[in-house]
Amino acid sequence: MASLWNLARDRGVVALALFFAMAAVIAAVQGFEHIGGYIPCKLCLGQREPYYAAMPVALLAAVAAWRGWPAFVGRGLLAIVGLLLVYTLALGVHHAGVEWAWWAGPSDCGAVAGGISTDVRDLLGDLTARRPPSCDEAAGRFLGLSFAGWNVVAAAALAVVAWRGALASGD
Repeated sequence: MASLWNLARDRGVVALALFFAMAAVIAAVQGFEHIGGYIPCKLCLGQREPYYAAMPVALLAAVAAWRGWPAFVGRGLLAIVGLLLVYTLALGVHHAGVEWAWWAGPSDCGAVAGGISTDVRDLLGDLTARRPPSCDEAAGRFLGLSFAGWNVVAAAALAVVAWRGALASGD
């Protein structure tokens, strides 16, 4: 494992790998939503926002490394990515806890996207026929984890990579 880390110690490589990994996470959830038909709840959508914020920061960290900016800039940017990933991890833990009924979720949880008719005549029918997903019900479980649980796993792994890149010695 140490040899792999030494190979990827370049902050630019780490930052770019993080960017592509976060893009893969977002592509996966978008695929489950738009291809698989899983409509996200309010808490699901909130877990995506830190990824959206972290992706350009990771790209900027790669640019900082490859353009020869001072090391503290790249380290700081990777630390910001790490913080954002820890934030989405915490959101995922909160959402998973709501799904397992360990604590209460928001009272206003419901869908904000997907599947509503664009024909004005069908809008009223859509409002009465469609039930938005509840935050306290997992849309599905895969290997025992819901989407929120898998977000915790992915965010934890990516946060470790971001923090190791931020704290790695050598410049």
